[in-house]
Amino acid sequence: MNDPSKPFGAGGITAPLRYPTFRRIWLASLLTNLGLLVQGVGAAWAMTQMTPSADRVALVQTALMMPVMLISMLAGAIADLHDRRVVGLVALSIELCGATALTVLDWQGLTTPISLLVLCFVVGSGMALMGPAWQSSVGEQVPPAALPAAVALNGISYNIARSIGPAIGGTLVAAGGAVAAFALNALLYLPLMLALFVWKRAPKPSRLPPETLDRAIISGVRYITNSPSIRIVLFRALVTGVIGGAILALMPLVARDLLRGGAQTYGLMFSAFGLGAVIGALCIPQVRKRMSGEAAIRGCALSMGGAVAAVALSRELILTGTALVLAGAVWMIAWVLFSIGVQISSPRWVAGRSLAAYQAVSSGGIALGSWGWGHLTDAAGVDIALLISAALMLSSPILGMWLTMPRIDAQDEAAELLENPKVRLALTGRSGPLVVEVEYRIPQENARAFHEVIQEVQLFRQRNGAYGWSIARDIADPELWTERYHCPTWLDYLRQRNRSTQAERALDQQAMAFHIGPEPVRVRRMLERPFGSVRWTEERPDGTAHDAVARRWPGP
Repeated sequence: MNDPSKPFGAGGITAPLRYPTFRRIWLASLLTNLGLLVQGVGAAWAMTQMTPSADRVALVQTALMMPVMLISMLAGAIADLHDRRVVGLVALSIELCGATALTVLDWQGLTTPISLLVLCFVVGSGMALMGPAWQSSVGEQVPPAALPAAVALNGISYNIARSIGPAIGGTLVAAGGAVAAFALNALLYLPLMLALFVWKRAPKPSRLPPETLDRAIISGVRYITNSPSIRIVLFRALVTGVIGGAILALMPLVARDLLRGGAQTYGLMFSAFGLGAVIGALCIPQVRKRMSGEAAIRGCALSMGGAVAAVALSRELILTGTALVLAGAVWMIAWVLFSIGVQISSPRWVAGRSLAAYQAVSSGGIALGSWGWGHLTDAAGVDIALLISAALMLSSPILGMWLTMPRIDAQDEAAELLENPKVRLALTGRSGPLVVEVEYRIPQENARAFHEVIQEVQLFRQRNGAYGWSIARDIADPELWTERYHCPTWLDYLRQRNRSTQAERALDQQAMAFHIGPEPVRVRRMLERPFGSVRWTEERPDGTAHDAVARRWPGP
């Protein structure tokens, strides 16, 4: 558990840098993030030079972010099923191909708005595949106590790059055109590829075979839909992305139309935002120590709304830059808190898919918001669009009245593996569906308390793989309660039993503690479609054998 006086554990926010693997990957990712931000400046500014349409300019951000929304759950399942190091290398290779193609096309003078958007989509697709594998692998590089600090440091890495990358990008674009930005990005993928290549990852062997890809996606969706804390974080992140994404999507137009500047002005604006993000990341330990998750998100939304309004009304470089520093700081704090909330709420077996869902809704929110803000800007102007964004951001804390942010505590560890139940049928992994019935005898005075606990048990059974859950009470014997649920196959049932965290096992024990009587809680496990289990050979009275399955009920 983390020391509450040090929200990121012993050593504070720098503690994860003591671990060599994390340190190497973190430093390399800093360079890769720098390249991405430099490319972003080049792509956005290239689009402003090819078309006056605000819609097209905003679509650059959409092209980069849309793949994250479209394929994140698939990417998360891949990250959970396969070696995350290999997945990361494949993803970086895709990004490198997209960046190299951009460089070659622009060098040859063949770039068009469509080709720019398509290749940004390719780079975004690599980012979408990389994200869950990279973020979920952090838990393999540092111990659980250092995980929140490692998440924050990854955010700091991106925002250090954001604080200097756009300025570098603006200078490169002004001096050598967008091709210089694209070429630098392609080169800066190589250090992270090398860091992942030399990482000697030690995968933990599983007692059970892995799920198929389609079942893994279904398991991830089921876990998220039955996890109230993750659902709340995802929805609040989606709203923040849609509303707050206006400042990111329209920043090239702020530089061009409101400040009457060029590529260097745009780079400076993005750098101010990134500098604020670094400041915000460094403040996260104190924010977590002094404020609840809900209070912190509320404060971030109000501050962000005020900062965006200032950007909309300002025509001075210094005032706009100052507002963007504040916007970057609270933007960073909010997203790190969202990310920590998802990671700490997810056990390792589904971490990649949970992070993929978070990545999908956050990036998808920004992508869809960017598209919408671009259309609004074409109709009403940059300043009006930003003022509407500010008003919506200022009103967003109202959501906390119904969807309060969960507490962000230490990660819940997986419980020890259970022994497989003893069976007398010849089952295979595909035998099923399996029906499980658990009988409790509950004193009538404890009925209400038991019912409240069993509802929590329902959620964790369902998110770990059960379906068709029900609880019934015997009308002739009111003390007798029967919990019933299904698992698709015998193998799915074994996975479901062993996915429980320590907190979930404790909740199960709490439900069983209500049970009274001389006999323990009774558990029945039944094969719902036992056709395959009756394929045996019998002897006829005359000594000849026949297949028992071949016999058919002759009818009434």
